[in-house]
Amino acid sequence: MWHVPETDVVVVGAGQAGLSSAYHLRSAGLDFAVLDADAAPGGAWRHRWPTLRMATVHGIFDLPGMHFTPPPPDEPAAEAVPAYFAAFEREFDLDVRRPVAVTAVRDADDGRLLVETDKGTWTTRALINATGTWTRPFVPYYPGQETFRGRQLHTAHYRGPAEFAGKRVVVVGGGASAVQLLTEIADVAATTTWVTRRPPVFREGPFTSDYGREVVAKVDARVRAGLPPGSIASATELAWTPQLIGARDRGLLRRRPMFDRILPDGVRWRDGTAQDVDVIFWCTGFRPALDHLAPLRLRGPRGGIVMDGTRVVADPRIHLVGYGPSASTVGANRAGRAAVRELRALLAAPAPA
Repeated sequence: MWHVPETDVVVVGAGQAGLSSAYHLRSAGLDFAVLDADAAPGGAWRHRWPTLRMATVHGIFDLPGMHFTPPPPDEPAAEAVPAYFAAFEREFDLDVRRPVAVTAVRDADDGRLLVETDKGTWTTRALINATGTWTRPFVPYYPGQETFRGRQLHTAHYRGPAEFAGKRVVVVGGGASAVQLLTEIADVAATTTWVTRRPPVFREGPFTSDYGREVVAKVDARVRAGLPPGSIASATELAWTPQLIGARDRGLLRRRPMFDRILPDGVRWRDGTAQDVDVIFWCTGFRPALDHLAPLRLRGPRGGIVMDGTRVVADPRIHLVGYGPSASTVGANRAGRAAVRELRALLAAPAPA
């Protein structure tokens, strides 16, 4: 077990948001520790499915101070991005402590925070939480779900199309991952059916910076109001990529409304129609991984955490980076800088005796 020091700031998580925050903390001259639950660099990218190639990744925004040189289009994202993160940690001498699993964050008696982990307890004056969502896959409940005799899996557990060979598959979800994986498994599955709660919206024009700001503003308004944030992806329209144009031309994007019941051997819609199914593939997104912050009682009556930028309104010692409007690669970078700027001002006051 390591010697556990006191520090100015603990950063929880070493994905894009955590590394960006660490870079700006170092530039600000603050004492900090970065704790990461994974065994190696890469954040959630380490766990992406093997068939996700850089050609189909929406884009990786540079971490501060270090350009991301695009790798070959056919390189797996689960290799290329972690290699970039590892190089960034080396370049800026970021001593990421791993694997360290943070189990709880509590108030200390002297105004500091206690960060409890499986490797001991850190004492800190402030905390940047950058744990993302990958460890919290969301699967909605539908009546009869527990009776289903086939297979159910979430995007987080997808390892490639081969496991769907010859299967009748229902793909649930209206986001980019759902349609990408739908087109991927359609080549080997016996049948695919795409269902969503709301009709999907495809964007005909380009994704401009103005449109991006509109999307972020929608999510930001939710967290400022104390609502659960939703995701940037859920607020973003689907782009007509060459892959999706091909899927449309093959008839794969004929969306059906959401079923209302799961049967032992399939699903049934409200109008009484049913369909036999071997696999239900839940591409239904993720929720923020914030359970370790529960002892601080940050959630408000509307189910979310009231935010002002990255700062938790109820506790200015806590900043959530990569949460809500900053849950994107470019957003996480900007949020890391903003969080450190605010914390530098907060910590300018003398530390508690």
